[in-house]
Amino acid sequence: MTGRPESLFGLFSAVTGLAGIGPKSAASLAQVDIETPRDLLFTLPYSVVDRRLRSSVQGAELPGIVTLRVTVANHIPSRKKGGPYRIEVDDASTRLQLVFFHARGDYLQRILPEGAVRIVSGRVELFDGIAQMVHPDHVLSEADIDSLPEFEPVYPLTAGITQKTMAKAQADALTRVPELAEWIDPGLKVEQGWDSWADAMRAAHAPNGQSALAPTDPTRSRLAYDELLAHQLTLALARANRQAGAGQSSQGSGQLRARVLKALPYRPTNAQHRAMEEIAADMARPQRMNRLLQGDVGAGKTLVAFMALLIAVESGGQGVMMAPTEILARQHLESLQPLAESAGVVVEILTGRDKTAERAAKLQALQSGAIQILVGTHAVFQKDVQFADLRLAIVDEQHRFGVRQRLELGRKGRLADTLVMTATPIPRSLALAQYGDLDVSVLDEKPPGRKPVTTALVGTDRLEEVTAHLRRAISEGRQAYWVCPLVEDSEVSDLVSAEARFKFLRAALGDGAVGLVHGQMPPEEKDAAMARFVAGETGVLVATTVIEVGVNVPNASIMVIERAESFGLAQLHQLRGRVGRGEAQSTCLLMYQSPLSETGRRRLTTLRETEDGFRISEVDLEMRGAGDLIGTAQSGLPKFRIADLERQSGLMAVAQSDARTLLEKDPDLSSPRGQAARTLLWLMRQDEAIRLIGVG
Repeated sequence: MTGRPESLFGLFSAVTGLAGIGPKSAASLAQVDIETPRDLLFTLPYSVVDRRLRSSVQGAELPGIVTLRVTVANHIPSRKKGGPYRIEVDDASTRLQLVFFHARGDYLQRILPEGAVRIVSGRVELFDGIAQMVHPDHVLSEADIDSLPEFEPVYPLTAGITQKTMAKAQADALTRVPELAEWIDPGLKVEQGWDSWADAMRAAHAPNGQSALAPTDPTRSRLAYDELLAHQLTLALARANRQAGAGQSSQGSGQLRARVLKALPYRPTNAQHRAMEEIAADMARPQRMNRLLQGDVGAGKTLVAFMALLIAVESGGQGVMMAPTEILARQHLESLQPLAESAGVVVEILTGRDKTAERAAKLQALQSGAIQILVGTHAVFQKDVQFADLRLAIVDEQHRFGVRQRLELGRKGRLADTLVMTATPIPRSLALAQYGDLDVSVLDEKPPGRKPVTTALVGTDRLEEVTAHLRRAISEGRQAYWVCPLVEDSEVSDLVSAEARFKFLRAALGDGAVGLVHGQMPPEEKDAAMARFVAGETGVLVATTVIEVGVNVPNASIMVIERAESFGLAQLHQLRGRVGRGEAQSTCLLMYQSPLSETGRRRLTTLRETEDGFRISEVDLEMRGAGDLIGTAQSGLPKFRIADLERQSGLMAVAQSDARTLLEKDPDLSSPRGQAARTLLWLMRQDEAIRLIGVG
């Protein structure tokens, strides 16, 4: 199947073909990514209006929407132009008024003649004890009552589109819904009580009450599952595609690893041992490894990563570790160097700043195999960087790259195993959405000796007190970070800038005592300021969130986060993880400006109460939603139209195992269910996946 199946043609035509949608409406819909009938159908109602018929307005909850059978009593036209035109009507037990403004009397006489029985539906309010329905939403004859659903769907709108337009277009789009072969596993479908795709789609647009809108409703969960399954099929195809590419088995002797373990001043945690074993088993297989190593701040990922690099060296090859920034690459080098020395292994760094001659010498050593482990930024992807025998590539802070970039990495066609690391604990449902193509190892224990960090909430009105506290700490030889939300003062925001705070603290603590780093500084200046802080020459480092990931200064034991309420939970947790790395008892001060909003308060108190990154990420997900959590712009997180990752997280795990099982049994999707799954991929616009299956 090389193109979209014919059964889907009607769903992928132009939206202008639908009832009531002209070029102007189409342009409005395009603003919210609705370009075809398919996109419209995947825009489900978010609410319903109860239009069930009542015998009387008496006993109804007012103000509220009421639907009544009424007899028209008399018309009371307005005395002045544009004033209220009233029509008195009787329901089964009382009299009420229908009120129209700027109305044409002849039109109202025609649709509501005196003595006629009509069905009216609209919002009723009491004015001076009289029930009034101003501008009814619906006025129907008794014969037309069936055209009014008991529960009227309410759709999300965009400028220029009304509910009436939307309802009309949706009704037309529903006539194009084809009956498609079933792609869901039959056992699962029965167990969940799910309808066919077409029936579920029709039911979703005709909800029979508020409960039908819940993510747990079978109709909604069926349609959500289709989206999740298509996504997981794409990831599983990418995974199968990479595994099908030749890999190589790397089985080390264990000698180098034994030396490192012997030299360590502590015993690795059970979680570290488990992760090391999973990685070693993967690397020994002839297929390429694609594994995610997920660990909280300070869970000991560096040791696990280094042990994996040693397997590559023990088996006669090389390893590379890539970080998103030069600061991080240099930190990795510093933390790996002592381990490398205990193993007698050559580690070198390659960044964009190496001078020509120095770079040429490194490239030569790399190509000859003299450099066994290379640390660097993505500059190591450049064409002139050639390895003698690359066995393992480790990518740090993978949440900065999406699935697409991972596919690119795989396309380099190297035989190397890949290990992806992240220090951002992500709830399981999101980890599956983002890393469903990878196998996952989780470090969920802290190594011994990491002291808990005391976290306190302080109002910004206590600035002088905090500054005095810092002055004492610095005089005792301790160091502190002071994080601000902005780089420079802005007219539109009242948040504190790093530059303003730097000037304030320098005046309070002395010129040489305070350093400054932020993302807009030239790299040389930034590195120099970091180096002075690492060397202990400056006592306080004022910074923006550039220090969020990876910076390691064991002597820094105080973290002040100013206007903490303006940061995300995960970010605050990452920042706090910069302290508590040395011998001293560490503190984190969350400075907030009162009054705190409800969400601000919950965010800061969660942080005060727990250091468990996974628990924090679950709260963050509940509070912010999936897209914000990883920062949708660079997240590689898919945008689902129906699936709700917070409330339907269980379905994601089912979809992953279902997709993997299907591809194991039917790698080229040629069975009847496989063919149906191909249709699903077309329906969900998963073109990347369709390309991976090939022409098929």
